[in-house]
Amino acid sequence: MATLRVGVLRGGPSSEYSVSLKSGARVLKHLDRQKYEPVDILITKDGNWHLNGVPIYPTVATEAVDLFWNALHGEYGEDGTIQRLLAQLGKPHTGPEEVAAIASMNKPVTNSLLNRVGIKTPRAVVIVPRASFKEAAQEPFNRLPPPWVVKPADRGSAVGLSYARSFAELVKAIEEAAGHSNAVMIEHFIPGKECSVGVIDGFRGQSLYALLPVEIRKPAKSPIWTNEHKIFGQASHACPGTFSEDEKADLTRLATLAHETLGLRHYSQADFIVSPSGIYLIEVNALPGLGEHSLLPRALEAVGSSYSEFLDHVIDKILVTQP
Repeated sequence: MATLRVGVLRGGPSSEYSVSLKSGARVLKHLDRQKYEPVDILITKDGNWHLNGVPIYPTVATEAVDLFWNALHGEYGEDGTIQRLLAQLGKPHTGPEEVAAIASMNKPVTNSLLNRVGIKTPRAVVIVPRASFKEAAQEPFNRLPPPWVVKPADRGSAVGLSYARSFAELVKAIEEAAGHSNAVMIEHFIPGKECSVGVIDGFRGQSLYALLPVEIRKPAKSPIWTNEHKIFGQASHACPGTFSEDEKADLTRLATLAHETLGLRHYSQADFIVSPSGIYLIEVNALPGLGEHSLLPRALEAVGSSYSEFLDHVIDKILVTQP
């Protein structure tokens, strides 16, 4: 008989609301009813909490669950906001704690920390557009050769991501990214094979277990993997990808090093470009998507695991660390 009440947080006031709904719905579906009582906790776009469809205060949700599965994404869910609130509520939760969440969500901070331990990231310029977008584009245009990848400095899931080849396209891309964040990161585009590597704490007897790299094969006419591609599954994937044994070993090492350096917990996912000039980390996801088109569940299947086994493992990790 199920005794452990698992409150699945999904939705939230972020640009990744729909992605979070899908992640949370799949977690709810795959929780073993013989072990757990799933509790659906929906947070609306305006930040109001609902328990099984009924509006509540967060403190009421705390009384109804034993632990929280954090299936929120983006701002609020991954930037330290919900982590701070859950710490105040005093119930354990999946994913990073506040400080690690803040660091992993802020791309310039992430890159600085990773560069210190030898992980390469693309050359980048961070700007805060205050005048015209044309003036804002002048600095990155002068400092970085084209083409560029332009993104908000503190968003995930490729929200606001653009590819630019000319000054005019750069101006337009900065304007798009600035619609999602005050700070904009402009990176030098690195051509190569794109992939994601999931990392799980304490899985299969390893302190940090790296899943096989999932190669992302973008639509033929797109140089980057966009938010639309992720949401609608408009890309094909191969796991394991077409990487050499040396490349796989390096990807494993770098993904686990990134997870450890940023102080992440339970599971994470690192995105890379494998190019002739080396391997570049382009993003770390502290709470990667777990929905139908997400990559972590595909990587789990490739190593002979399952969604339910993964959920069990993460919940067990939480329980053994509780006093």
